[in-house]
Formats: sequence, structure tokens, C-alpha cells
Amino acid sequence: MWSEIVPGGGHWSYVMPRGSRLRMVALDASANLSMVLYHAREKLERYNMPDSLKAQHTAHYTRGHVLMSDMGRALASITEDSLGWHDPMGALLDAQRLHAQYGDRSFHTHRNAMYRSGKDGLLIEIGKYGLSRRDLIAPVNFFSKVSVDAEGRFRFATRHAAPGAMVELRFDMDTLIAFSTAPHPLDPSAEYAPGKVGLAAWKSGPALPDDFNRAFRPECARALHNADMSYL
Repeated sequence: MWSEIVPGGGHWSYVMPRGSRLRMVALDASANLSMVLYHAREKLERYNMPDSLKAQHTAHYTRGHVLMSDMGRALASITEDSLGWHDPMGALLDAQRLHAQYGDRSFHTHRNAMYRSGKDGLLIEIGKYGLSRRDLIAPVNFFSKVSVDAEGRFRFATRHAAPGAMVELRFDMDTLIAFSTAPHPLDPSAEYAPGKVGLAAWKSGPALPDDFNRAFRPECARALHNADMSYL
């Protein structure tokens, strides 16, 4: 369908039809891609992080997991993953943290060399579709790993994704995606140097009866069944 290279600190959005796939490839070691997902035909239905994690008994994503909506339907499934861990809980880099950690480089003073937070980038993108600040949801931070230590504190894994690491999504419903390649909010680096991400999209068809994600967990099978039922 198309391919693209997204520079570090960039943002964009697409409507992905049911039965399409998106391959994301980390082109630099510091890559992070923060993605939010909405049902393209009814944007009040959107990705729900707590329900997805609770239903699948996990605190991170990899191949087999599905990204569920707040209606219990699969918006997208992770069909391939060379990395094994993607962060669903680390949230977004906002302007306050950006300025405190990296300094202030605005468009007014630095034009295309400006620093932009993940939160601001996503607000720009979802605004193109009539969504506002109140519609911004928790993202999936692809290529980033956040674990929890014995004291219950988040720990960010530096250089988790080497160049060439990839993950694929199959879209099980018509889905609006918006994403930012700004740094992860827990990345301790003092230098604003987010990595590039390569994207490639193609049509592959919806999940088959023997699909790997259907068999991964009963909850995944139910979410995919619920998505299929809305396309009869």
C-alpha cells in the first residue's frame, strides 16, 4: 500500500483498513514509536490499555497479543515481533518534562530542528479527525521496555531495540492510528536524539480461523470474534 520513513521526533496518522498490516522497523537504537488507536467508523470506540492488559494477563506486548477496544473488540493484533517486549504503561513525553530534560527549542527559534513532545505531536494528529485533548488515550510505546523493580518503580531499559528490530500489526477493524516518534518519557538520556522508524503497509486479509493470535489466549479469540461479528 505504502512505505515511509518517520524521522525522530515526528508524528503522523493513517486510517488502516481491516485486513491490512503495518510493519514498523527501528532504524536507530534510540527509536520509540508511541501509537494510539481509534475505531475509524466510530471514534468513541478506542484502544483500552487496562482492559487489554487485564484480559491477557500481561504487563507488556509481544506476538500473539491483541490491542482491544473498550467494546471488547480487537482493533489490531501483533502478528510478528523480533523484540519481544513493547511498553503499554509508560505514557507520553509532555512539554513540561521535555523542557526540563532537553531544554526549549521551539519552532519560532529553530524551525524544523525544534523539539516536540509525544503528547503535543499526538494532539496535533488526532485533531485532524475532530478529536481533542479529552480524547487522547494511553499509547503503546513500541520499541521501548519498561519493567517494575522490587520497590514497584518503573525501570526504563536503555538501548532495548537495536537497529533493525521490527514489529507487525494486523488491523482487525478499520482503525485510525496516530503516532509520534518523540522519546519515551522515561528515557534518561540528556540529549534529544530520537530515532527514525521505517513503516511499510500492505493488504493481507483478516485473521483466518487458525490464526496464531486466536490461539494465543481465549481472550484474544473472543476479541477477534467480536471484531469479526461487526463485519458480517
